[in-house]
Amino acid sequence: MFENQYIKQRIQKAQDLREAGKNPYRNDTEKSISNLAFIQKFDYLKSLETPKAPDEKHAIVGRVKFLRLMGKACFIKIEDQTGTLQAYLSQNDLADDFTLIKKTLEVGDIVNVYGYPFVTKTGELSIHALSFKILTKSIIPLPEKFHGLTDIELRYRQRYVDLIVNPGVKEIFAMRSRIIAYIRKFFEEEGFLEVETPMLHPIPGGANAKPFITHHNALDVERYLRIAPELYLKRLIVGGFEAVFEINRNFRNEGMDHSHNPEFTMIEFYWAYKNYQDLITLTQKLFAYLLEKLELPTKIQHAEHQIDFADVKIIPYKQALQDIGGIAKEIIEDTDKLKAFLQSHHIKFDPHMSYGKLLSETFDEFVEPKLINPTFITQYPIDISPLARRNDTDPEIADRFELFIGGKEIANGFSELNDPLDQLERFKAQVKAKDAGDEEAQYMDEDFVWALGYGMPPTAGEGIGIDRLVMLLTNAKTIKDVILFPAMKPIKMDYNNALTQKEEITKEKE
Repeated sequence: MFENQYIKQRIQKAQDLREAGKNPYRNDTEKSISNLAFIQKFDYLKSLETPKAPDEKHAIVGRVKFLRLMGKACFIKIEDQTGTLQAYLSQNDLADDFTLIKKTLEVGDIVNVYGYPFVTKTGELSIHALSFKILTKSIIPLPEKFHGLTDIELRYRQRYVDLIVNPGVKEIFAMRSRIIAYIRKFFEEEGFLEVETPMLHPIPGGANAKPFITHHNALDVERYLRIAPELYLKRLIVGGFEAVFEINRNFRNEGMDHSHNPEFTMIEFYWAYKNYQDLITLTQKLFAYLLEKLELPTKIQHAEHQIDFADVKIIPYKQALQDIGGIAKEIIEDTDKLKAFLQSHHIKFDPHMSYGKLLSETFDEFVEPKLINPTFITQYPIDISPLARRNDTDPEIADRFELFIGGKEIANGFSELNDPLDQLERFKAQVKAKDAGDEEAQYMDEDFVWALGYGMPPTAGEGIGIDRLVMLLTNAKTIKDVILFPAMKPIKMDYNNALTQKEEITKEKE
């Protein structure tokens, strides 16, 4: 590591600073203002006929993104989290320090400038340096400025460089933080209590998914990274809390694609004395709140689609298969015809699948991609809804919905099953499915059934995928664009040779 010739040259410049009595990694930062605040405060100078510097001085900090030397002076562009500001350095003001600056300063260094505002002859607001110091010497060159870090795989693997050289990336993650903050604020204002539940579970539950397994040394037992917090949150409802939510990570040992990452962020919330229809109303209210707070229009662009949040539909599951999927009712209602239909369209499925699972395969293929504007699909088959309450009129369907936007599932909610005997039988059916080879079927959780035995009030619960929501609101193409450090397949990295890095990645893609 650090054998590249350009890196060696920069290491020598760090040594030159040390020999001149300057620590290249100092810790005496002076900062009085951000770049954006500086620009906002002194922007009026550009409109004056004869700009005169105010008798006010400030200290800024940031990374050098541009450097232009001109004999006894130089201009640099300094970027902090708020934006970029130009600084003017001259030998007249900095004396001997200027000679050292010319010898050691490079793009990528993190610097501290103290000076006063002025406007250049070209009309650019800048800071005229009266003192200057390198706070952190960058020994690895940034990617060439006109092309930046453009290799997609390298961007995700080296997110720290991606953030430095691609300003739009910072904006996406700043937006993500705002979205989460507003979601938290919304639920607090609605009277929900934020709680925390375990990440290591003795029994994985709350969703149909294959878990990650680890070992707890002190207890000498296996533990599972949680696939969902649902069963613990519902235990809290049993205990007397009436409205709770949790924003945290879930882990599912499944495939990866542009909308799936093995660890992802969700909000789950549970609301006593409410039903799934109340959740639909609350979810619409949440989206209206987010659009308002984020100052987004009701129509937004996502990929090739324009999504209209004012055009909300609520459609029963089987009706969607007919009206949107274009599948005849007689096919939907007959298991054998449904299997034949899937075979005719070359869709792989387990011939031992339940009727509900077959419907789910059909829905995923023929309906979900077409649900562009917000669409709440209701009345799910009961056998693919093991934790949801049966409908009072038709026991074969669940009081459940899923929200789809932009052709993707965004939320899943239902009236919760609170009959302990029914729940026990559902778990038994899941165990049978698991024994038959369904790795995603749920485990038996006797303690949860026991908790229901004490009585859980009528409750509605919902989960919303934060990552997919951020993708939607930022028009991101892949989930990796909205997760700072997404899961990546390991490769051998040659950190001294960017070309070799790209070659290794290309081999992995092939």
